[in-house]
Amino acid sequence: MVYLDHAATTEVRPEVVADIAAELGSLGNPSSLHGHGRAARRTVEESRERIARALGSTPHEVVFTGGGTESDNIAVKGLYWARNAEDPARRRILTSAVEHHAALDPAHWMAEHQGAVHEALPVDALGGLDPETLREAVERDPGSVALVSVMWANNEVGTVQPVEELAAVAARYGIPFHTDAVQAVGAEPVDFAAAGVTALTVSGHKLGGPVGAGALLIARGTAPTPVLHGGGQERDIRSGTLSTPLLRGLATAVDRAVAEREEHAKHLECLRDELEEGVRAVVPDVVVNGDRERRLPGISHLSFPGCEGDALLMLLDARGISCSTGSACSAGVAQPSHVLLAMGADPDTALSSLRLSLGRTSTREDVRALVEAIGPAVERARAARAKRRR
Repeated sequence: MVYLDHAATTEVRPEVVADIAAELGSLGNPSSLHGHGRAARRTVEESRERIARALGSTPHEVVFTGGGTESDNIAVKGLYWARNAEDPARRRILTSAVEHHAALDPAHWMAEHQGAVHEALPVDALGGLDPETLREAVERDPGSVALVSVMWANNEVGTVQPVEELAAVAARYGIPFHTDAVQAVGAEPVDFAAAGVTALTVSGHKLGGPVGAGALLIARGTAPTPVLHGGGQERDIRSGTLSTPLLRGLATAVDRAVAEREEHAKHLECLRDELEEGVRAVVPDVVVNGDRERRLPGISHLSFPGCEGDALLMLLDARGISCSTGSACSAGVAQPSHVLLAMGADPDTALSSLRLSLGRTSTREDVRALVEAIGPAVERARAARAKRRR
């Protein structure tokens, strides 16, 4: 079996499994004041400190959540509600057009149900958002902008955004800037303070950690309105009993991913380049999508003219190779990728694409297996499509 879908989820690191297993045997709610509770709280706070050190924030700025989707919802909804409560004129939510649905859908929902105005800013043919585009959008009416949300790196094509420049534009007008860094942590140098962002999303299972654990880094002095109400945990931003085992595992995953980033990125770049070279040798008209200069090291997003991505996925799956036609959250939905459409691709091209994403356990043997299988798969997919259209 060959796994080329690490952008969807990754193998849990052995040391993370060991940490979680060890902590599962401990008793104590970290909100309790007795000895068992204090022991659990100590583990939680040590985990918070480790994540803060790895990502360039203070421990107080780390708010634990259940994962990337929850963090994005807290950022988009919570920052909007807080800003709009201060000044009802602040109704605009600015995002790029290529955001993950975990950020786009909350923005859409706020527009439909909370009186917000969502503006999805256009990107170039490589998937990048020009800071000048953001500046022009803000300057149309700076006082009406509640927040800006632009992901650090795209989960489909891998394009890395100029986050520091974009955040600087927002800061110039006193506008909170959120970035979904789920794909970037462990692959790109991510420093919360240096980037100048207001909020940053992290998810454990994208970097060798557990599913169900994540964090939202929130700058000092920023208080988003809670999405959940309850016990007031996590600075009253995210109520709910904290999972001590998962947070210990999350901290270990973040710590190791950041520490190994440079070596890991070089390894993935070599494998990705070998993969693309091999695929091009057997399918000469393949198209590589995204920014070839500024992209994540482990993502190769390819379009195969005359094919349907879903057909290719199933043909490869029959050969024991797992990949994706795009975001895992839209798997099974026969619609062209909103990311590729925003980049200017036509629907046929968008539907002919595969995302091949490499990870910590990927090998040259995996790449060779893909290259060996892709030629016959493309031939069969093209023949099937041509037959249906006759």
